[in-house]
Amino acid sequence: MRGRDVHENVDVESSHDVAGIRYERALPLWSKRLNLVGKADLVEFQGETPYPVEYKSGRHRAGHHEALQLCAQAICLEEMLGLSVVKGALFWHGSRERREVIFTDVMRGHVEKVVDGVHGMLEQSSIPPPVNDKRCTHCSLRESCLPAVVAEKDKSRKAARELFIA
Repeated sequence: MRGRDVHENVDVESSHDVAGIRYERALPLWSKRLNLVGKADLVEFQGETPYPVEYKSGRHRAGHHEALQLCAQAICLEEMLGLSVVKGALFWHGSRERREVIFTDVMRGHVEKVVDGVHGMLEQSSIPPPVNDKRCTHCSLRESCLPAVVAEKDKSRKAARELFIA
């Protein structure tokens, strides 16, 4: 719900210009090459140059998953518009922090690797088990995933094996 509240303004398609910058909200994105479809929270255009901005509900956290999501948006924009997208920004609503992200070749390669992995899981109709580690603490999917419950199930199975299998 917190994420929905933060995205309220960027989830409604709109376009406006301020001081020479065109702001496109809820811009549909796709990449035929990577078989991706999505929506950018905000794309700022300075002239013809796109600059994607991804909104996050909480505070800046460690890790690079948010930057990879932003890079995937840049890859889609490049394919759609035939233009180079070298950087974008992450904006954390909770801390009101905006950080610029440069899209390196290494990051682009990582995006492609992740996309391939996700497509593989979809083809196999499988999902990885929850990790139940420190990444889960602030995860927005925690209530759906229930990593502690799955971890407890594994402990229960191990205990049963130790007790009943001699």
